[in-house]
Amino acid sequence: MRTNWTRIALVLGFFGSSVSAAAAQSPELYSDMHWRSIGPTRAGRTRALDGVPDQPNVFYIGFDNGGMWRSTDYGSTWQPLFDKETTGSIGAIAVAPSDPNIIYVGSGAGIIRPDLSTGDGMYKSTDAGATWTHLGLRDSQMIADVVVDPTDPDRLFVGVLGHPYGPNEERGIFRSTDGGQSFEKVLYHDEYTSGNDLVMDPSDPNTVYATLWQQQESFRESGAFGGFGDGIFKSTDGGTTWRPLTQGLPSVIEANLALAPSNPNVLYAMVAGLPKGAEGSSTTGVVGIFRTTDAGEHWTPINVPAGPMGEATSHVDTRPLARIGGGDLPTLTVDPTDENVVYSSTVVMWRSEDGGHTWSAIVGAYGGDDYQKTWINPNNPDIILTVSDQGALVSGNGGESWSTWYTQPTGAMY
Repeated sequence: MRTNWTRIALVLGFFGSSVSAAAAQSPELYSDMHWRSIGPTRAGRTRALDGVPDQPNVFYIGFDNGGMWRSTDYGSTWQPLFDKETTGSIGAIAVAPSDPNIIYVGSGAGIIRPDLSTGDGMYKSTDAGATWTHLGLRDSQMIADVVVDPTDPDRLFVGVLGHPYGPNEERGIFRSTDGGQSFEKVLYHDEYTSGNDLVMDPSDPNTVYATLWQQQESFRESGAFGGFGDGIFKSTDGGTTWRPLTQGLPSVIEANLALAPSNPNVLYAMVAGLPKGAEGSSTTGVVGIFRTTDAGEHWTPINVPAGPMGEATSHVDTRPLARIGGGDLPTLTVDPTDENVVYSSTVVMWRSEDGGHTWSAIVGAYGGDDYQKTWINPNNPDIILTVSDQGALVSGNGGESWSTWYTQPTGAMY
């Protein structure tokens, strides 16, 4: 016993003398030591983005787990804007078209998939991202989309995905008419059904389209379950009432939308669904592109391996339909000056110049595979911002060449 106490005393004496010696060191010994980044010099998955039409050098991007960043030099360098907030997960960014100093941010990864991060609701800046105010929807956990009225910066809609691993009430489509001081749930199915995608008619802000998506994750690399019968909805009274759009569409599991600003009657939908009547059967689902020219009343299959009633369609280019790893449904963007020029963001970024019938690749693995979303400057469609699993790329010449993503070192690395 005496020997053990002797050993303990020696150990304590050693550490005590070491602490005393460390405390006595002069700060000058390490004053020249500074932290530096040693990599990796690439970013993680990016789902949120927006730009400022009248400031073509300015872009905003948000990472699933890496905060929000701004570039003021056409994507050459990026500065973090969200380091002081209580979450670093960003799902949606919306700059108010009538006042670029007002920015809304929805936190939480913008898509439910196996690898994700959650947030704590909505944020707002009135000084172009210098400072932020938390607004609400704190239990939303994941927000997929935000759109702002082009004439009223206080009126906005939010697509809330909700809890990825269980039911909750704070999901669906929400509307605010007071700049985010309060939110009203205006489109809701049940505690398992998420608000996914939103588009607003720029010529008539009372016309809003939305998609609902029933999806839950599990501990496996696949969804626990998904549902049918939700799909695409339209409101013509500013979001007070909604009706489903179904004519010409399959039974929709999930859908992403894109509206042609030059002709708001034209919309495209990337749809994952089943032939009508096949719900609950062993029929394999299909991903395809549908188009409407009458503001959603009737839809026509444009690029669909199997038609809305299950009939075979020959000579379909399936490349722009390819799902990204983890089940992400490709997103669509329409050129603001030409209703027939469409972009598909998937494992490669594709462009069609004939309304979705034929496609060509404009950027692939050079910029990092798995493209998530694309924004095109409405004043100059040659200026394109796209985000992927490796960050953001910018083109100033319509996709002929692109910037580098090496200036956005963030978390959630692949």
